Amino acid sequence: MAHIIDRRLNGKNKSAVNRDRFLRRFKGQIKEAVARAIKGRSITDVDSGEKVSIPVKDISEPAFRHGKGGVWEGVHPGNEEFVKGDRIPRPQGGGGGGSGSGKASNEGEGEDDFVFHLSHEEFMNVFFEDLALPNLIKTELMGIEEMKSVRAGYTNDGTPANISIVRSLRGALARRVALSAPTLAQLVEAEEELDEMLESGEENTLDIRHQRERVHALREKLYSIPFIDPFDLRYNNRVKQPKPTSQAVMFCLMDVSGSMDESKKDMAKRFFILLYLFLQRNYEKIELVFIRHHTSAVEVNEHDFFHSRESGGTVVSSALNLMKDIIAKRYAQGGWNIYAAQASDGDNWDSDSANCGKILEESLLPLCQYYAYIEITEGEPQNLWYEYQKLGARHRHFAMQRIRQAGDIYPVFRELFSKERQQGGSA
Repeated sequence: MAHIIDRRLNGKNKSAVNRDRFLRRFKGQIKEAVARAIKGRSITDVDSGEKVSIPVKDISEPAFRHGKGGVWEGVHPGNEEFVKGDRIPRPQGGGGGGSGSGKASNEGEGEDDFVFHLSHEEFMNVFFEDLALPNLIKTELMGIEEMKSVRAGYTNDGTPANISIVRSLRGALARRVALSAPTLAQLVEAEEELDEMLESGEENTLDIRHQRERVHALREKLYSIPFIDPFDLRYNNRVKQPKPTSQAVMFCLMDVSGSMDESKKDMAKRFFILLYLFLQRNYEKIELVFIRHHTSAVEVNEHDFFHSRESGGTVVSSALNLMKDIIAKRYAQGGWNIYAAQASDGDNWDSDSANCGKILEESLLPLCQYYAYIEITEGEPQNLWYEYQKLGARHRHFAMQRIRQAGDIYPVFRELFSKERQQGGSA
């Protein structure tokens, strides 16, 4: 059986095979580092790399060693204290340099943790794996910016398949005309002189012969000009340009009342990150709008959005009304693709849920390309969930999902991608 070993080197002469093996071996520590990075990062910075620190004791290689006990014979170079047959006393206490009393020691050495850097692709692979995304969706979310090939004039070199025949022949004709013009004028003049000499009946046949030789030489000079020369060849030039993309705005709405603890906010942040990555793949310019609410709603920055916690009741319609006002003021020109994601634990003032459904159906959903609602709770659905279910049955671009853990986030995006495929791609 043949075994193929990939010996290709990664950047800075590092073996890609060894790096992959290392990442597999310390997968647990790497996932912990990525989780810490996600909590401390902005949504827009989530797709950069990360430095991972691993304790040195965790990267020690297993090795066979002699066990303790038994009879040993050893050679100690430079021994001036013992002779053959002496017994070496057992060291008292531990073998470390410290005294164990908590004070500093002037002996012994320590070791720093092993630190290495995760690339963008490695960081995103670990992040998506933690969310239990299939490989297909990983590829779509991490996809490189799509490029298209456009005509960019002509070039002097290229492949035979890209030769522009018309442009090459046109250039060849211009070259032949430019090179033959002086010679052609001389040929016409020489032929006229030869005709005059023949008509005059001159007896000097030597002059006539010289004139004929001159005419012949000029004609040979004209015939020596090639019909087409490598210099004339022109090739169609194509360059890759990013596909034209429009702009998008992403609204993030979240309940920040006392019932939304840090773990629920962390899952909501992961959901918002996925939606941002999806939009980033399809749109060149993306703006983020963060709206938090309890009994009232306010637009805030990202830090306050995820780290603010307030007590009191919950009125979801206040966030929807604020989103409607912001769209009317800043994004009403029609050139924006509007996406919205709402995260809540399902709690809402009972009489307000019907109002939320009305605002969404009449004012927001007609303006949105996609609206996603996630309810982060392990209990039974609340009245807001049942009200939103009515909207989901009537509007294909409204999706909702209950989330109990990070791995439950993907079904919302599976529905999102399937809808995008049915519509033939994003707007």
